[in-house]
Amino acid sequence: MFAKTFGAGIFGLNGVLLTVEVDISNGIPGMDIVGLPDAAVRESKERVRAAIKNAGFDFPYRRITVNLAPADLKKDGSGLDLPIALGILAATEQLGACKLESIAFAGELSLDAQVRSIAGALPMAIMCREQGLEKFVVPAVNAAEAKVVTQLEILAVDSLTMAVAIVRGESQGVPDSDEQKPLTPDPCYMDDFKDVQGQFGAKRALEIAAAGGHNILMTGSPGAGKTMLARRLPSILPPMTMDEALEVSKIYSVAGLLGPLGGLAQMRPFRSPHHTVSAAAMAGGGRIPRPGEVTLAHHGVLFLDELPEFPRQVLEVLRQPIEDGQVTVARVNSSYTYPSRFMLIASMNPCPCGFYGDPDHGCSCSDIQIKRYMQRISGPLLDRIDIHIGVPRLTYNEMASLKQSEGSRCIASRIRVARQHQYERLSGTGAFCNAQMNHRQLRELCHVGTDAQSLLHAAFEKMKLNARSYDRIVKVARTIADLAESELIQSDHMGEAIQLRAATSDPRNGKLV
Repeated sequence: MFAKTFGAGIFGLNGVLLTVEVDISNGIPGMDIVGLPDAAVRESKERVRAAIKNAGFDFPYRRITVNLAPADLKKDGSGLDLPIALGILAATEQLGACKLESIAFAGELSLDAQVRSIAGALPMAIMCREQGLEKFVVPAVNAAEAKVVTQLEILAVDSLTMAVAIVRGESQGVPDSDEQKPLTPDPCYMDDFKDVQGQFGAKRALEIAAAGGHNILMTGSPGAGKTMLARRLPSILPPMTMDEALEVSKIYSVAGLLGPLGGLAQMRPFRSPHHTVSAAAMAGGGRIPRPGEVTLAHHGVLFLDELPEFPRQVLEVLRQPIEDGQVTVARVNSSYTYPSRFMLIASMNPCPCGFYGDPDHGCSCSDIQIKRYMQRISGPLLDRIDIHIGVPRLTYNEMASLKQSEGSRCIASRIRVARQHQYERLSGTGAFCNAQMNHRQLRELCHVGTDAQSLLHAAFEKMKLNARSYDRIVKVARTIADLAESELIQSDHMGEAIQLRAATSDPRNGKLV
């Protein structure tokens, strides 16, 4: 007896259609699964056996061979439990006269025949639509994210019995819930810039960074407010476009982080890994590679607090993702490419004790200690950070002032206008903001005034800048011009961009500019 069903798997961030072939023959009772299954797939035979029996069906005590095609692709995860179980039931003629050619199934089975959630339902649904399938049966918990895909019938199930009823045409699955899904949280519950006293220079730098998607490094003494400022950045970021939201949703679906409400991701990611994070966790990897922090921060923010405390090898893996907007994880049999266009927000102290250059606190660090501390961050990585800003310690009068600072809502309104100019300018280029422009786009789309060009030429010669620094200064100047709603990059825009680039986090220069 032979039967064939369709399952779905994940390769990188994309879904892949898997054919589940079940053959039942005479021989010593047992069940073998072939086709490069991992441990979770091999263990599915125990879950499938118990689920079929506890659902009230007959499990055949004969020789069962399950082949997962294509055979040269590594199969991982527990989402193949449901198609394997239905294949066995079809091979033993317990499903009746039904056609399985236009339906794909995905779901993990519990021992009592309930269907549990899986990771990656959204890219699987996209793949099913591209393959021309009519229906996709998923766990009820994953239905919301799968239903983002149009022109494909999504059927939610909570048990093996319900999946059988759908195949027989006796059920349409779990009905949609009437509960309203929350969208973007109310801004009043988010961290707001109006809570930040003083630090006008740092807030201006963060506004420019948010408007153009630029990387920024904040340096200052402990307690100056670096972390407080960084954690309020999401409150001024513009909303994601539909294309950005779909990309982020696919990533979080594969990572299993969309949550039970599913649907499209509404807010830009904000990732803040601890400094003990490994290089594989940062860039992505594992025996079967999964997205790392640089990918989970795609179209959002990657915040590295206390930058020098991260291991050197972890920081060095950021260089390629920052430059290329993607990261490739290579394995013997295949390679996986994940997107990684993110804003890098980093903070650090000027020295190990944190008080180098502070007029009111003496620094207890020796020159050797300061040098070793700064050498934890390589020059090439610092060169990829567009904006360097010093965050000074606040005075008593600034802290005690009752004057309320400008709130996130006002700042965000300016950023939305600037981003809209960028969307229109970069339409069709594949870039979403100024920081993502390449050199050719920079030359074609960034018009620099004569005075601004002379200022940049003088800075280039005096500061001994390289090609990367040149491009990044022009990108920041373009963002400042967008905030000023100017089509031409003028000298004041260029001057501010040069100043933000010239600010140093190296305390050996004796000051924080």
